[in-house]
Amino acid sequence: MNTIKIKFIAKNDILIILPLLKILNDFTSDEVLKERILKMSNQHYKCLGVFDNKKLIGIAGLWFLTRHYAGNVIEPDHVIIDESYRNLGLGKKLFDFIHHYAQNNNYDAIELNTYVENIKSHNFYERMNYKKLGFHFVKKF
Repeated sequence: MNTIKIKFIAKNDILIILPLLKILNDFTSDEVLKERILKMSNQHYKCLGVFDNKKLIGIAGLWFLTRHYAGNVIEPDHVIIDESYRNLGLGKKLFDFIHHYAQNNNYDAIELNTYVENIKSHNFYERMNYKKLGFHFVKKF
């Protein structure tokens, strides 16, 4: 695992995340995802990539915002590790990187959402000492 590196993906390379993003968003067309990714990259958003040499094997989108109840926060979004690289400790390594980044850049907290049916992710975040705070609701138009 010496070949594993975690780094921010350059804005002009952001579309490389599309194949991994499709794992969680197979219900959204490639065209719509591309449009949204490009729009996101012009907002308070950056994406971390987990690379095995030059192969992208994981991503974690990060939103940077201020919440009245938590202060300055980083919100990881669409955290995905390629299935063939799971159970190797890469999720922990990725979140250690995010935690270190947050602490070194004066963020107060990290908050995140996860799909209700994704029980494995719930267990992972609880092992990482995240606490359930509430429910996330969506109403689409």
